[in-house]
Amino acid sequence: MSSESKWTRRRFDFTFPVELYPEILERLRGTPDRLEARLRPIPDSLLLRKEGDNWSIQEHAGHLLDLEPLAMGRLDDFESGVAVLRPADMENSKTYEARHNEKQLDTILKTFRSERARIVERLEGWPQERFSLTAIHPRLNITMRAVDLMFFHAEHDDNHMARITALLNAATIGN
Repeated sequence: MSSESKWTRRRFDFTFPVELYPEILERLRGTPDRLEARLRPIPDSLLLRKEGDNWSIQEHAGHLLDLEPLAMGRLDDFESGVAVLRPADMENSKTYEARHNEKQLDTILKTFRSERARIVERLEGWPQERFSLTAIHPRLNITMRAVDLMFFHAEHDDNHMARITALLNAATIGN
């Protein structure tokens, strides 16, 4: 089973207090550092290695970058008071079309860092009550708060970080 299908079958419990938003914001802030530390030492031969139609390590990193505009748009949605958040492209077309294996890793990492910094900076400017704003998540079909979306996004980051580690472990054990 691919990591993408495991992710789409996952369910979430958003019963934690909204006051945890600073800790969740730190997770979001730290992903670019963790991603860079994880990928920099990996040789291109492993970064770009694909098993069938599954994404390479570098494509997983590119996918994280590809979803930053969705996260920013969903922050717009909360601020605009929409009832339902904008949907994700569940086919991941942007990632497949981006051809991340043809790009330089440094470009992916720097752009991801810049895009994530924009999100973090925006969230840092929010008053605490804004983290309690609610809307329905279209795939999960549940009402979530803005802080829940932050947690969801951080969990998505970690899902792909874990996939990167699994691919790296499989490639190094297989050699």
